[in-house]
Amino acid sequence: MSKKKRIVVKIGSSLLANEEKLTLRYAFMNGLMSDLADLQSQGCEIILTSSGSVALGLNMIGKRPEDAGLLDKQAAAACGQPLLMNAYRQVASEFGVEVAQMLVTVEDMEERRRFLNIKNTMLRLFENDILPIINENDSVATRDLKVGDNDRLSAKVAQMVEADHLIILTSVEGLYDRDPSEEGAQFIDEIEDVTEHLESTKSISELGSGGMLTKMLAANMAQNAGVETIIAEGIIERPVSSVLNRERRHTRCLATGKAASPLMIWLSNRLQVAGTLVVSNAAVDPISKKERGLLRSDLVSIQGEFSKGDVLHVYDEGGNELARGLTNFSSEETILMARNPEMEIEDVIGYKTKSAIIGSENILILEDHHLQLDAPENADRPVISL
Repeated sequence: MSKKKRIVVKIGSSLLANEEKLTLRYAFMNGLMSDLADLQSQGCEIILTSSGSVALGLNMIGKRPEDAGLLDKQAAAACGQPLLMNAYRQVASEFGVEVAQMLVTVEDMEERRRFLNIKNTMLRLFENDILPIINENDSVATRDLKVGDNDRLSAKVAQMVEADHLIILTSVEGLYDRDPSEEGAQFIDEIEDVTEHLESTKSISELGSGGMLTKMLAANMAQNAGVETIIAEGIIERPVSSVLNRERRHTRCLATGKAASPLMIWLSNRLQVAGTLVVSNAAVDPISKKERGLLRSDLVSIQGEFSKGDVLHVYDEGGNELARGLTNFSSEETILMARNPEMEIEDVIGYKTKSAIIGSENILILEDHHLQLDAPENADRPVISL
């Protein structure tokens, strides 16, 4: 490998922890770290996104994966994370690799300033030849605020650092066109459009929080950011370099090849909805063509409580997601402005500012290669009609 690469590697719980005993698989960890050390010596910059803390901590609190509730998993994560990092540090030291731990939550990834702070930290670790090991902070994350799975977390990280490759190592060779246990199931070597394969990917492993579906969702997020995703079995010998060099079977999800600014890439891959706006059908065309931003006169309804600078999801009247963008106003200000269209904005909210709810420079128009989110129907987030 002559060209320097930036690689994000994601390791699932089933590879790190014995499913029956819930203990570490040191043979796999040694093979992995040996391979990563070789890649580092070739000039590659590597980030490891690792599950495993919950699985390792369950023994300490006397729970099995199938019996553990949310509080049990939070406690298990607090117990298991030191075990996991201590093991990584011990194994990495045998190969001359320095490691650092980073624990993040969904809010860290969704709030722009925190997102950039995490990115800058990882870039500084690269400068010092240190391998960042990232996991979701499961001990404090709640069901509503979780990234949801480390597959998508790894995709967010790959997007963040503008990686060349996202490699998801799992317990299977890659993607099949149906359940691989079914007769006639066909292996898929290469994918251009991830959305065509979502229906065949709905199995969930006992130790992990997601199956092949979350890997496909992660691959879509990565390819929209220009990152190629590789899904492969986590073997002991050279698990990463062997797929980079195409020496064994795997599924490769190609990047879309469409250039986008870091801001637009960040907007495209949302894990949490701060609020939603529904715009009139008459507003869809000028907004889609970016002839202007989203104005208060365009609004049909608002849902959710949001603040200035939050990312909002924009829908048409038929419930189709049209765009995502950074709002210039809070939900309270937006409602006041929309309900008083005859008044100057300054008179309504008390200060002079831009007139667009979302400026055209801060709005991403969704295309076919973006996975759209259904409009939320949460009872605790009432819809405000205007």
